[in-house]
Amino acid sequence: MIDYLWLLIALPLLGSATLILLGKRFGEPASGWFASALVVIPFVMAAILTVPFITGGEPEIVFVFSWIPMVGANASLLWDPLSALMTLIVTGVGALIHIYSVGYMHGDDRYPRFFSYMNLFIASMLTLVLADNFGLMFVGWELVGLSSYLLISFWFVKPSAAAAGKKAFIVNRIGDWGFLVGLMLIFAAFGTLDFGVVFGEAAGVLSVGMATAITLLLFVGATGKSAQIPLYVWLPDAMEGPTPVSALIHAATMVTAGVYMVARSAALFELAPVTLAIVASVGALTALWAATIAIGQRDIKRVLAYSTISQLGYMIMAVGLTAFTAGIFHLMTHAFFKALLFLGAGSVIHAMANEQDMWKMGGLRKYMRITFVTMIVAWLAISGLFPLSGFWSKDEILGSAFAKGGFFTILWGIGVATALLTAFYMTRLIILTFFGEERWDGDVHPHESPSTMTVPLIVLAVLSAIAGLFNTPVRLTLEHFLEPTFGVVEQVHPPEGFTLWALALTSLVVVIIGIVIAYLRYGRGELPTEEGGYWAAALDGYGVDGLYGRVIVAPGKAIATWSAKVLDLKVIDGIVNGLGSATQSFGSSLRTLQTGWVRSYGAAIVAGTLGVVVWLLWQGGAF
Repeated sequence: MIDYLWLLIALPLLGSATLILLGKRFGEPASGWFASALVVIPFVMAAILTVPFITGGEPEIVFVFSWIPMVGANASLLWDPLSALMTLIVTGVGALIHIYSVGYMHGDDRYPRFFSYMNLFIASMLTLVLADNFGLMFVGWELVGLSSYLLISFWFVKPSAAAAGKKAFIVNRIGDWGFLVGLMLIFAAFGTLDFGVVFGEAAGVLSVGMATAITLLLFVGATGKSAQIPLYVWLPDAMEGPTPVSALIHAATMVTAGVYMVARSAALFELAPVTLAIVASVGALTALWAATIAIGQRDIKRVLAYSTISQLGYMIMAVGLTAFTAGIFHLMTHAFFKALLFLGAGSVIHAMANEQDMWKMGGLRKYMRITFVTMIVAWLAISGLFPLSGFWSKDEILGSAFAKGGFFTILWGIGVATALLTAFYMTRLIILTFFGEERWDGDVHPHESPSTMTVPLIVLAVLSAIAGLFNTPVRLTLEHFLEPTFGVVEQVHPPEGFTLWALALTSLVVVIIGIVIAYLRYGRGELPTEEGGYWAAALDGYGVDGLYGRVIVAPGKAIATWSAKVLDLKVIDGIVNGLGSATQSFGSSLRTLQTGWVRSYGAAIVAGTLGVVVWLLWQGGAF
């Protein structure tokens, strides 16, 4: 079956093309089920192909066709434990989100087109994670950006949705510039973009300076895709797309691309200690920064958006610590509980007639039992409560930071503080949404979602509960599974013995404190007032968007306006028009020579001939 690995990409790509051309004939819900099937089938294929790695199978490269061989960028696919795990996450979670969307998007005028874009997103992400060279990875990288633009701005008749799509596209282009320049340096250093050559020869070819330059540029790309400081601003606005889009982007696809790329390039990053320190620091600061903003959000989806930025900060911090397995482990568990949170939020919004303000909810547990129970699992998982998945993956990152020691102990402290804030704002979300008095308008009638939406919630709840058991201190299943990928890379691991359990207990106590504080503030009757001061600043994202608007966007628009109205119209067009006018004037001058009289032309010929004869005689010395 490995020879047909390309079908993992081809099937959802075929679904996308088919629904663009024939979607109206499929109609609703057939187009949704068709698109879902073309993601489920790759998931089943990937699961079968992953089995050999459990029994010690070796990675394989599958050549599809020749593309740009001179730069080591053929259309070849790498099947190793890391790409297998990422493929299972993308197709598994992606399939559940597709199925959920069959019910959620019911009645939408562009129903088939939505699923076409969703299939394109899956195909793009699979291209990225299966590529065996940086060239093909970059193709997937850019297609993911295109897909996100199409889906975020899917409801483009809303000005806010159209603006959000453009914002995501432009901000990611900034990061992509760094990634592309990094690839140029890789080619300059190795003469190829092939992973096998680059990672195999990195230690012998690269100086520390060149490794630092390459990895810093690659990390610029990661800050865009994985929404880290300072390029995180696109992700909260991505909520303007349909909720399943938010779940797909935030859980299984686009935002994990940067983490995956850094982990895949571990052989390069371990040669650049300065870059690793910067990566870990940016990740830790992003985690804390976004968590403090999430606390002040009122929109249920924006809370989860800033939560995603914060959790991505944990993953980036992990790969910066060289705890690559821990970073991928948290990527996996986060895919489950964050997809569950977004889809649960979508179920709530669906029941509340598209209301997203948590202060206009309350008491929904009585009307939405399945959504409520599954959201409780997701809340406890992301908060890091034992024994759910988030506890194991988050604590492995924190333990690795503590074990690294020195400066990185500060990052451990930041991570612990972020864990407290996470528990606080997620408890706040659960209480405001499902507990307390009913605060919605009289014309809203909450109800449970249809089975197409609740069944994916149940599956994700089970995964959110048990996924952490894949890598525990007593059974490092995931670490052993990923050894063929990271085996040659020196990774940091959490401490052992008493220190490990002390750190875990510390984290658990901090989480419980965060939950208790949130309960005391929101769960005992009348809700507190959140106006002015910190709350207003957090709700506005500390004014970062406004700052970017004044410092970058406004000057950029001014330069663009000047270029269009002055440079283009008056200078460039002026030069072109001036040349045209000069040519026209010269032609008008020559026009007088065209008299139309034969005798005039004959006289001119005779005069010219005499002139030539005289000139020849003069040259010959006759005069």
